[in-house]
Parts: sequence; C-alpha cells; structure tokens
Amino acid sequence: MKAIEIEKTYLLKYIPVDIKLLPYKEILDIYIPSNEKHPHLRIRKNGDKYEITKKYPIDENKIYSQIENTISITKNEYLELSQIKGKRIRKIRYEYLYKKYKSEIDLFLDDLLGLILVDFEFRNEKEFLDFKIPDFCLSDVTEENFLAGGILAGGKYSDIENKLEKFKYKRIIV
Repeated sequence: MKAIEIEKTYLLKYIPVDIKLLPYKEILDIYIPSNEKHPHLRIRKNGDKYEITKKYPIDENKIYSQIENTISITKNEYLELSQIKGKRIRKIRYEYLYKKYKSEIDLFLDDLLGLILVDFEFRNEKEFLDFKIPDFCLSDVTEENFLAGGILAGGKYSDIENKLEKFKYKRIIV
C-alpha cells in the first residue's frame, strides 16, 4: 500500500501518566542495506504483524512529508527475511490519542534504552502547521536526521547523547 505520511516527531519531556493503561506492541525493525548510513527499506515485526516498508521524502525540503510503500508479509516470510544482515532496532510502541491527534510513543530498548520519541500523524499540511507542542513533549526533532529510524538502527545511546544535549533531553529509563 502506498501512502503519504505527514508527521512531527518530538523528544519526550516525560511519559504521560495514563500511557501505562494502554496496550502496546514490541517492534523489531531491520533496515537494509546495512552498509548505508540511512537505509530507507525496512523489514518489520510489529506485534503479530509483519511487513516490508520503503519510506522516502516527497520533497527534500519537507522531510516531514514522505511517501510510504508498505506490503504485508507472512510470519514465515518474515522469519526467512529476518536472517538477512541488517541494522536492527527494538522498541515498545504505545498508540496514544492526544486531543484529536493519533500519536505513537516509542520507548527504545537495548543499546538505545532511555530514548523516547513520539510521532504525531496529520491528515494534511494545515493540521501539521497548526499543531501546538503538547506539555509532555520537550522539543520538535522532526528535521533531525540523527533520530531517523534507519540512522538510529544498530546504534547506541552514547552515539547520540551529545546531540541530545542541545535539546536538554534527559534520558528516561522506565
């Protein structure tokens, strides 16, 4: 399925209290090819769903708006594809409704433990431009490439810690 995705990404200041009442999924992403700094192709296990996605910006000046091509695959297809060498990243994802906006709060695991990002999705550019930062968010990092999934994959918190300091981000361990 091909779709246009319009979203903003924020570092979290704190985790909303009611999030612990929500269901969550563990996500494992494998980005390929592994030798690229920012691979745009990923194989994903999202709870009990499996897919392959390729994302790329529509316009290099508007990184918040991307074309997203996704196809569902079977568990067996995923298991075979997951043997491929790739840059891996694991996270826990909560779907969170803030006012009328759907968001996804990602708590990164393993070597990125302590990094928490939230993505807000918008139906159009007007909603995107009119959106006001929620109080539980620290800073808009939509345009910060170092926090893109394909770049984070295979990395460590210590790799990005100095870049996070400019936002006054405090590592959140849950």
